[in-house]
Amino acid sequence: MCVTLGFPRVPALVSEAFVLRTYPFKEADLVVSFLTRDQGKLRGIARRARRPKNKFGSGLERLSHVRVAYYQRPTRELVYLDSCELIRSQFALFAHYEASIALDFIAELCEQLLPPGEANDRFFRLLTAVLEHLRSGEPGAVWRGATYFALWAVRLSGLLPDLEACMGCGAWLADPSAWERAFFTRGRPGLLCGSCRAALARSSSWELAAVSRGAAAEILTKPVGECCKTGWSRETCSDLRHFLVQQIETHIERKLVTVPTLEAV
Repeated sequence: MCVTLGFPRVPALVSEAFVLRTYPFKEADLVVSFLTRDQGKLRGIARRARRPKNKFGSGLERLSHVRVAYYQRPTRELVYLDSCELIRSQFALFAHYEASIALDFIAELCEQLLPPGEANDRFFRLLTAVLEHLRSGEPGAVWRGATYFALWAVRLSGLLPDLEACMGCGAWLADPSAWERAFFTRGRPGLLCGSCRAALARSSSWELAAVSRGAAAEILTKPVGECCKTGWSRETCSDLRHFLVQQIETHIERKLVTVPTLEAV
């Protein structure tokens, strides 16, 4: 299939994708950031997508699971979207406030952590699994899904430090008989034992509770629907999410926009 878009004809590429974010462009167009299974994160122009009658329909809603056809030129940063076939919408989730904020958080993590044009099938499968879990409507699914996604996103991005040893002195933190207390501080990777934390008396620090470290260990070994089956609420593993957000913000050198709203729900 070939069309003319103001430049020589080029073959269309078709990919399974998730829409991450859209930006207004010119009078009636949108710039679309989307995560494909085979090409990684891309940005493209959807022409006339802001007009009431357009060929994209609801396919460009945030985190819609779509099959997108697009044209890519080696000399252009942006691709051109030709069509967007909706596979599954997240519309039902956006109707619930907690779930909608969690979806915004997940989309922002994808935007900030994924480099452009690098295929990452494990990240794509992670997003697919977490969205399916959120749609299940299980009690606590929103908070379990958000925490699960954040932990795995940090790990797949190569940003997850050792959660079992102090980054200061190397002390073992995961002894079940002792459960050494662990702390983290802004701007420093990893966890600190009590002694190393005391040496930073002038620095703000927070504790990562043993129960949250245990939950993290379980999350890293089980599918999202099988881990930590006890009741989840906003308070569950909130310290773990705080720790993960600090690792991300240190890496991207900016604040995550969605976090204050998520933690205030």
